[in-house]
Amino acid sequence: MISVLVVDDDFMVARIHHGFVTRVPGFTVVGMAHTGSEAIGEVERLRPDLVLLDIYLPDISGLEVLSRLRQDGHRTDVLAVTAAQDVDTIRAALRGGIVHYIIKPFTFDTLRERLERYAEALQRLGDRRSVAQADVDRLFGTLHQSDAALPKGLAAATADLVINVLRESGTDLSAGECAALAGLSRVSTRRYLEHLVQAGRAQVRLRYGAAGRPEHRYTWLRQSSSPKDNR
Repeated sequence: MISVLVVDDDFMVARIHHGFVTRVPGFTVVGMAHTGSEAIGEVERLRPDLVLLDIYLPDISGLEVLSRLRQDGHRTDVLAVTAAQDVDTIRAALRGGIVHYIIKPFTFDTLRERLERYAEALQRLGDRRSVAQADVDRLFGTLHQSDAALPKGLAAATADLVINVLRESGTDLSAGECAALAGLSRVSTRRYLEHLVQAGRAQVRLRYGAAGRPEHRYTWLRQSSSPKDNR
């Protein structure tokens, strides 16, 4: 079993995430924390395999928690679960060594998919002392399927941000609407959306109004995601 510590300042949200995790086979929740200081103490006491870490905490930020855990030599993996959508925070989290980044609000299936990828990556490593390049490529492909084959000029972290916004919207979005939700520029967001269309992960249709140019509307293709995603 993969042991998980759930960290969120909102008690109700923490309980919801606790329930999500326990529904995924192979995972068990060993504790919950609601402040940064409490999270650090619980990692020291419980030694979980994985921490679901919120960024917005009442005393210190989740990024500071992540930094202190690394400074103290804790090997626990961290999956960021947060409402923080700005690219600087995402980059800081990536530099801190997170295994993935999920933007709130999200569904059970979104978290389940990430946890299953994480478990699969651990299984790929197993008890090996060394691996070949092909093994490393498969490992990182498992953890970050959306990072593969990005065109030059597109960043993996921003692609994940756009994917999460489009996937969790539950409806079609224009480039402008998606950009507003993601906190990005419209021009940049449209490049990511067009890449997702070309990759077969999203579809685009034209909406014709009373006057002017037709509007491009983008929809996430649920059947194009991981085969394990049965939403």
